[in-house]
Amino acid sequence: MAQVAGIKIAEFGGPEKMSFTRWETPTPGEGEILVRHEAIGVNFIDTYHRTGLYAVPLPSGIGLEAAGTVEAVGPGVSSPAVGDRVAYCSGPIGAYAEAHVIKADRCVTLPDWLASETIAASMLKGLTSQYLIRQIHRCGPDDTVLFHAGAGGVGQIAVQWLKHLGSTVIATAGGAEKCAIARALGADHVIDYRSEKVAPRVREITGGKGVRVVYDGVGKDTWLESLDSLQTRGLMVSFGNASGPVTGVDVGILAAKGSLFLTRPTLVHYTATRESLQGAADDYFAALKSGAVKIADPTVYALKDAVQAHTDLQGRKTTGSLILKP
Repeated sequence: MAQVAGIKIAEFGGPEKMSFTRWETPTPGEGEILVRHEAIGVNFIDTYHRTGLYAVPLPSGIGLEAAGTVEAVGPGVSSPAVGDRVAYCSGPIGAYAEAHVIKADRCVTLPDWLASETIAASMLKGLTSQYLIRQIHRCGPDDTVLFHAGAGGVGQIAVQWLKHLGSTVIATAGGAEKCAIARALGADHVIDYRSEKVAPRVREITGGKGVRVVYDGVGKDTWLESLDSLQTRGLMVSFGNASGPVTGVDVGILAAKGSLFLTRPTLVHYTATRESLQGAADDYFAALKSGAVKIADPTVYALKDAVQAHTDLQGRKTTGSLILKP
């Protein structure tokens, strides 16, 4: 029986808990496909699964994002077909492998011109940017927006895309180096949150008016600054909690600060069907093809070197995206 190689974890802990091993090639079931991987995305959430911060049943594979070619399809699958190039970013866990079985409706079909390495390095971040700035609020030339962590993974894509759409972008970042990155990507104004208070600076930039939308993936540390940066009836999009979750909120604060709107969205609810997932992906692909969004070449590790990839990622020895190659 043919086998595939990949990474498994038998207990939670450091990178050394990952082992490179082999197992029987899985067979796709009803509504599933087997994808032979060409490139595998490494995301910080993978370290949470490995350490048990986000506990998964053990033993387990690891990884949520990859690109490759459909090698087999299960019963009931009419699309994609064997031989099609596809990518996915929502699991199931186990992408750190030569091949993996996923639900057919959780993948997108790739255009011929798009390299597997590029999409494996950016699909999750790219689709997150898409639903934030093209679905929750369709940003355009009339919008001035505040995007926190403009030099981060999602921020780098969003800042470029927002500028292409004609929006005025105010980005935050921590320290001179990250501020320079956000500025180079096209942000009109960059606020160093380590040395400046964000909301007063936003008011200064906007002539006291505030911004139409705030995109906040930081959470607890930026909650009040974000609300105080909004214009009357502005929209607060809280899409992450890098600094910890926002808790104990009195909804009356939205009225007091200008009849504000608040949403706490997730990607899965904006890509719930294969059609909506492919539509969001096609929109992102168009931004890549036009050059509106550019993705830096990722750092590449061999699949068998996933331990080193995690060690470097957590040790902040890398910049940009990381991928594994089978």
